[in-house]
Amino acid sequence: MTDQAVDADAVRVSGEGQFLGRTRELKELRADIERAGLDTLAGRKAPRARVLLIAGRPGSGRTALAEELVRTVADRYGDGVLRVRLSEPDGTPVPVGNAARELLTALEVRAPAGAAEDDLTAVLREALADRRALVLLDDAVSAEQVDALLPDTPECLVVAVSKGPLTGIADVRPCTLGGLDTKSALELLSRHTGSVRITVDPRSAEGLVEECQGHPAALRLAGGWLAARPKAAVADLAKQLHAESDEASPLGRVFTFVHASLPAAAARTLRLLSLAPAGLLDPHTASALAGCSVADARSALDDFVALGLLHTVDSPLPQYEVPGCLYPLLKSLADTQDRPAELRLARARMLERTVRLLQSSRAITETDSPDAREKLQGMPRSVRFPSPRAAEDWLRVRRPALLAAARLAVADGELDTLARRLMAQLVRAMVAHFGMQAAAPDLYVLHGLVLDVAERRALPREKAAALLNLADLDARTGRTREALARYRAALDAGREANDPYATGRAMESVGGAHLELGDYDRAADWFGRALAQRLARGERAEAARLYGRIAAAHTCAGHYGEAVRNWRAALAGHRRDGDVASHARALSELARVQEYAGRPEESLRTCQEAVEWARRAEDVRLLAALQMRLADTLDRLGDPAAAQLHRGAAERLLGEELSQEDPGFQQAEDAKHAADACEIRSTSAED
Repeated sequence: MTDQAVDADAVRVSGEGQFLGRTRELKELRADIERAGLDTLAGRKAPRARVLLIAGRPGSGRTALAEELVRTVADRYGDGVLRVRLSEPDGTPVPVGNAARELLTALEVRAPAGAAEDDLTAVLREALADRRALVLLDDAVSAEQVDALLPDTPECLVVAVSKGPLTGIADVRPCTLGGLDTKSALELLSRHTGSVRITVDPRSAEGLVEECQGHPAALRLAGGWLAARPKAAVADLAKQLHAESDEASPLGRVFTFVHASLPAAAARTLRLLSLAPAGLLDPHTASALAGCSVADARSALDDFVALGLLHTVDSPLPQYEVPGCLYPLLKSLADTQDRPAELRLARARMLERTVRLLQSSRAITETDSPDAREKLQGMPRSVRFPSPRAAEDWLRVRRPALLAAARLAVADGELDTLARRLMAQLVRAMVAHFGMQAAAPDLYVLHGLVLDVAERRALPREKAAALLNLADLDARTGRTREALARYRAALDAGREANDPYATGRAMESVGGAHLELGDYDRAADWFGRALAQRLARGERAEAARLYGRIAAAHTCAGHYGEAVRNWRAALAGHRRDGDVASHARALSELARVQEYAGRPEESLRTCQEAVEWARRAEDVRLLAALQMRLADTLDRLGDPAAAQLHRGAAERLLGEELSQEDPGFQQAEDAKHAADACEIRSTSAED
């Protein structure tokens, strides 16, 4: 995001990027950066960043002026430029928490998934506290939005763009934009039409500028229309626009005229672009909306760019954006000229295409799966990716539009089946390409949307799954009490759905939350309930694992006899199941408990047995840990020479393994960490 400009209202010409006009405004804004604020005049250090406000109607060139200002002063801010847009194309304010997370992502600062808005803004202020950065807040809707995102340091500068004044932010003088001056407006027209058509009939050109009231977006549309019709006279266009004077705004008049002059098929495609999530398009989205080939869609999008109806987005892939000033006009035309059923069908086609692309992007990562390869080959060539890297690039570039598609599909309520499929595939694709940890903030949003649909449609099984996923993310970010409440709700939903997997998973997770909160007796009780269900279903491997979790809870509670009994039950289960690695880890934990219980000789024998099983399992990390435990036990038993030998063996094993991946030690992570968490307490009690 630090490299992308939001250019919805630019006074720039595609392909040239030269800024036109606004010399006086730019000079005033630059001078305002140096102007002493009220705090400085009062002899106090400014507590927050200086805010420059650029106000104007959509399409007035307000963003272009902001970008030009940023370009000219960016070298003063060594920590870079951050950009975020604070409203959706339809004018809906972007939640402050979402905006803060986008800025944190640009700063490469990770915030916990599901964090509250206040927490995110606090992390943002902390991240900017020792930086000198320039922050562009585009399309701000309210002063509250801007105020929440202001850095608490005068070393930063904030440039805000909005429709009007932002009452409530201290020491801000808005730079209000009107139309372009005549000279700049004529130059903007000539960039599209060529200078000859302007100079041969300067009066008509000035008349056209007057009809457009110097409005940059209107002038771009007029220039694009003339460029597409080399034989059309500037005077004719000015007259026709004058005849459309019943329209409320010059932009509305020009847009209505340009739309009416398009062929019927192109006009229909243009209107359907108002359905694009977040106003962001690629050829696939346009193809699905219009029901045409991808090549035809790409050609139509490029034609719309030439007419000034779309902007290209700076991206490694073909990406387009509906200008914010045109979105309400497009939507109004779609609502009045297209039947609701046709709009619903276009939206369904778009969602279905997106689902297919997400399936393809995930399938190409599963190169070792014959089923995935066969499924990929069965997909149309147009939705297949040439490589996993290409799929990841597409997913990364389209991420804002994909998340917006999920939000809009859920809010719509008429296509819940497609919405559920979309969210399921989006979750899988993000995990496949970005990993669980990196994708966690987006997954939290998606699971919340799944929960909304499940509650609306009374789908208890999906409700349980969504609650479990949300609770897992809460638990990973330290919100254990919130996780516990969601696990209990998931248990109720699982019981309602008569889903044994969800109920068993929820009971075990409730136990895990109690374990994390230090309520060890309740943890053991809930693990026992989950164990009873696993035993009733004959799930021996899961039952053995749960015996281990019960043992870990009893260990933390200091009930060493119960812990030993349950670890022995876990050992029996792993032995029957032939799970050598789990058997070795269970012996390791049993040795730990025996040591806590003050039986070092028994612990030594168990640990030696565990070493043999770890060798059979070829678990190097566990083998090294066991060697260290043997060394500690031997020290306690008064044999330092033998202890030193085992420490040396452990160090050699770890040295060999240092650059390799963990072969599987994390499988027993929960039980291991639970025991580690209470090791100091248990040892202290023993002493």
